Amino acid sequence: MRLIQAKNAAGTIVPGVIEGDEVLLVERSAPGDELSADAVHDTLGLLTAVDRGDTTLAGWLADAKRAGRIAHVAWADLAAGSAKGWKLTMPLTPPEVWGAGVTYRRSADFREEGLGIYDGVYEAPRPELFYKASAARSAGPGEPIGRRRDSGFTAAEPEVAVVVTSTGSILGYTIANDVSAWDIERENPLYLPQSKIYNACFSFGPSIVTADEIKDPYALELTCTVMRGTTEVFRGSASTSQLKRKLPEIVKWLLESNHVPTGTILSTGTGIIQPLGTGLEAGDIVTITCPELGELVNPVALV
Repeated sequence: MRLIQAKNAAGTIVPGVIEGDEVLLVERSAPGDELSADAVHDTLGLLTAVDRGDTTLAGWLADAKRAGRIAHVAWADLAAGSAKGWKLTMPLTPPEVWGAGVTYRRSADFREEGLGIYDGVYEAPRPELFYKASAARSAGPGEPIGRRRDSGFTAAEPEVAVVVTSTGSILGYTIANDVSAWDIERENPLYLPQSKIYNACFSFGPSIVTADEIKDPYALELTCTVMRGTTEVFRGSASTSQLKRKLPEIVKWLLESNHVPTGTILSTGTGIIQPLGTGLEAGDIVTITCPELGELVNPVALV
């Protein structure tokens, strides 16, 4: 399934499923409705219930259909922001967001210049892992991503992210943008938290594609463009076939002596590198596409 979340005019978030050209939004039930779908109010609740074995995705959707709680919306309208009464949001409200770095050769090469540490991480058994964002620091489709005011070179980092359970199972995949102030990190590696963690430093979406839908997670092609008005200032692409580490290996390291709740997002590193001099500016539009995962579009704002 392709899971999304949308917000209605009252500000209530509900989960939904993309089926072809249509979105099935599961509206909340009236008090006293005891169907199992009633216990699920968002995507995180749904995935947590599935992980516990309380329901299945198909069973949850069938319950909602039987209760007549489905709102039908055209996916094109919802994605474009023109669906009457509904707005697309983050496909999941994450309890935690983590990132992995230096998982692609070109990422290691770019960061290595003058620093002398990143190539060792690329070759080492232990990957680079860092806390990336809270839900409040994350953005969904169409929402602004941030460029730090004290950064002269903030860049998009297009990545495939996985949604994991507390035991390390991969529930689904999504497109992510691990927006980073590279000049701050290159000034001193101890500044990594300031490079990575700030307002609107992460975006993801437009949907969570469940693991059964992805036949080969190492054959996903990502393309990123940055538009400044009508001018394309950057275009790059990479494939997950270029990953140094397998995804379960990265997840395993994340869980070493570190409990994460079900629904945690782990962004798995970037192979698309914006050259120096092409950093993000306020008003830019960043578009990341992947045929299997969809299209994530975000404007850039100073934060």
